Amino acid sequence: GQPQKDPAVLFAQPPGTLLPVGGLTHGHKGYGMALMVEALTAGLAGRGRADPKEGWGATVHITLYDVNAFSGRSEFIRQMDHVAALCRNNPPIHPDKPVRLPGDSGLKLRTRQLQHGVALHSSIASLLEPLNQKYSIALPRPLAA
Repeated sequence: GQPQKDPAVLFAQPPGTLLPVGGLTHGHKGYGMALMVEALTAGLAGRGRADPKEGWGATVHITLYDVNAFSGRSEFIRQMDHVAALCRNNPPIHPDKPVRLPGDSGLKLRTRQLQHGVALHSSIASLLEPLNQKYSIALPRPLAA
């Protein structure tokens, strides 16, 4: 679909939808989400924007859920497979760019790399050479193109 300002598109056939996080022009909805992410990462880690920019500043927040403590694994998968299908079957803005879900590109890249190897930038092998010597590990030979 195309961005619209008319809420009636929610009831059109096929129905329209709201863009996530405030859409193309109303990104203010993302402000609260960004603050929440900062609180869960930098705030809980005690390392973030209030600290000097030198050094590593990445922080991570991980939340784990036991789906069996809720409705169970099969129900979770059933619900999420349904949502994934709804997303993927949504008409894309550009026909040559189908709707993707987080992780789709990474899984496609993983499959390609398992079949054809991981392409490294030419500068990486020389950076690995000191480790190769220290641990007596030779880099694999490049795969034929």
